[in-house]
Amino acid sequence: MYNNRRNILTGLVWISPWIIGFMVFLCVPIGMSIYYSLTDYGLMDAPIFIGIDNYRELASDQLFVKSAFNTALFAAISVFMSLVVSLGLAILLEQHLKGASLVRSLIFIPTLVPVVANCIIWLWLLNPSAGVVAAIGSAIGSPSLNPLGDAQLAMPTLALISVWVVGSPLLVCTAALKDVPGTLYEAAAMDGMGPLRRCIHVTLPMITPALGFNAIMSIIWSIQVIAPPMIMTRGGPENSTLTFSMYIYKTAFEFGRMGYASALAWIQILITMLIAIGVLSLARRVIFYRGAN
Repeated sequence: MYNNRRNILTGLVWISPWIIGFMVFLCVPIGMSIYYSLTDYGLMDAPIFIGIDNYRELASDQLFVKSAFNTALFAAISVFMSLVVSLGLAILLEQHLKGASLVRSLIFIPTLVPVVANCIIWLWLLNPSAGVVAAIGSAIGSPSLNPLGDAQLAMPTLALISVWVVGSPLLVCTAALKDVPGTLYEAAAMDGMGPLRRCIHVTLPMITPALGFNAIMSIIWSIQVIAPPMIMTRGGPENSTLTFSMYIYKTAFEFGRMGYASALAWIQILITMLIAIGVLSLARRVIFYRGAN
């Protein structure tokens, strides 16, 4: 009995730095955020408890609705394109083509580049007066476009740019493809299946766990996106690229409403959790796990 207690105490001492860090840097901020979401807090003054008034205000907040719509649009385009492009490239690069490893490495490089640098590169490419895209358009006689300055094109443009960093989901799909048993392809070929039918009936079902993982990670990242629109458009034009995370930041540090920003943050967390639960529930029906009964 004494030895068991001593072992437990020894173990607690060894993990105490993690426990202290977890409490101080995670649990305490979470608790403070919940409290601040129920207060009128402007950073410079003491918080005043107002109950759920911050949450009631959301129903009449047009910027909240606009930022939620913009984020949903970005997520829909970004997640779909990321899944399609990563899967298509992975299948193509698994066809034993010359230089496939080099191409795979080149595709992964943008993932290693800091997001700020990536955004600056795209700002230069899309510059309406001196960018590469404008130069190509001028060379072929097409009128110059300014997609980041158009309220209708800005958010779809940012979503398509996000596919630039498709290296990580590509590697996940590649690893999943290499894990598909070759005997399944041999059996499918003996049954007379062509390449397209083998892809649909063999490849896709076998890599659905990888696709599900990529979908979940892409959705979470898309809902929380802030750096590209913050750097490239500052939420404009006409708030067409104002994302949910950017609105939380502006509300807290530009408008000075930390209490309302905390309420917005908890709404974002709730939405993320509900979407993740929904995707995981759907995954149980469509994802094939080998060895599962």
